[in-house]
Amino acid sequence: MSNFKLILAYDGTGLVGWQRQASGISVQGLLEESLAELDGRPVTVIGAGRTDAGVHALGQVASASLERAIDGRSLARALNGRLPPAVRVIGASPVPAAFHPRFDARAKTYRYRIWNADVASPFERAYAWHVASPVLDVDAMAAAARAVLGRHDFAAFQSTGTDTATTEREIVSCRVAGSSKDERGDRPLITFEVTGDGFLRHMVRALTGTLVEVGRGRRPPAWMGEVLASRNRAGAGATAPAEGLFLVSVDYGDYGEACG
Repeated sequence: MSNFKLILAYDGTGLVGWQRQASGISVQGLLEESLAELDGRPVTVIGAGRTDAGVHALGQVASASLERAIDGRSLARALNGRLPPAVRVIGASPVPAAFHPRFDARAKTYRYRIWNADVASPFERAYAWHVASPVLDVDAMAAAARAVLGRHDFAAFQSTGTDTATTEREIVSCRVAGSSKDERGDRPLITFEVTGDGFLRHMVRALTGTLVEVGRGRRPPAWMGEVLASRNRAGAGATAPAEGLFLVSVDYGDYGEACG
């Protein structure tokens, strides 16, 4: 058996998410079907994490084991020839059988994109949350975001009804930034990028919804810390829409570098 680490990019529009489900098209399902055709047998694909319906990825990581002899470059090319254009394998490399995309991950980075203008760009509608007037206060949002740095209990930003052993996570980097000016002199694109050792379900989208409340001037930046301390999901902002969220990368530290 040959074990491979796959790095994937995909447009989540129209997909039910990463995980194979009873109905609908999933990234995992598409990969397993393509690998089964290539290897002549059922193949299980393990992902670094589950992205929800409509969420995109620039650097999702998965693993699979194949019986046929093949190198990483040929595997990537063969898969891209079978997958739909919305899902691409941007890298494939051999890894030890012990490699696990989820349990060996040291950190993940997510990016959320907000289109802050009266009119939504038709080229951004599937890849950003359209937030119309008023113009969001990016500096206030950035100040609020700094409150989540470090290790905290993020229960206030977890979807209700989620079953998890602990709601504690560590955020090592957190940044809110506005875009450069467009041809009209506006800065319509705002990005929220966050890196942590793990994330609860809908955590980044709940954080984004809370930051937008601050950006609109409805709450002061210090409110973010108050919500965090409350551990009460009802006290935070709304869950931002799925289409603005991207899984940017998964970091494996020195182990990942050794795995290619």
